[in-house]
Amino acid sequence: MAFKQLPVVGWRELVDLPELGLTGLAAKIDSGARTSSLHGHVIEEFERDGERYVRFSVDFLDRNVRQICEAVHVDIRGITSSNGETQRRYVIKTPLRIGDVEFRAEISLADRSDMKFPMLIGRSSLRRRYFVDSGHSWLQTPGQKPVQGHKP
Repeated sequence: MAFKQLPVVGWRELVDLPELGLTGLAAKIDSGARTSSLHGHVIEEFERDGERYVRFSVDFLDRNVRQICEAVHVDIRGITSSNGETQRRYVIKTPLRIGDVEFRAEISLADRSDMKFPMLIGRSSLRRRYFVDSGHSWLQTPGQKPVQGHKP
């Protein structure tokens, strides 16, 4: 069986969510998580041109910045977090760019304020697009020197 040549991501990368105006987000690559998630606080739901949307804020505490974003609201789902607790979360669909590859991804909005990374990239976003090398970082991050070793 021949493997398709796919780009390789490290265990952490800087990613972009271009339609949300978010660039250079630090993301942890986690093939153990099914769904990608973004640190965001839902402000309101609304409808535009017959489609459901959600407005939410993304806080960058290290820069003292709050970005207000809007995205198509796909669903509210029960998502099991790493501690085994199931939470009801909004799920949005928006373009995600990792390296040179851009695609529409489903991303849950979660309170990740106690996490080191504001974004987590799950296996649904990685599948058939990337190989994961958990021993390196920044393999798809322009301007960052790839780093060997895992230091969470």
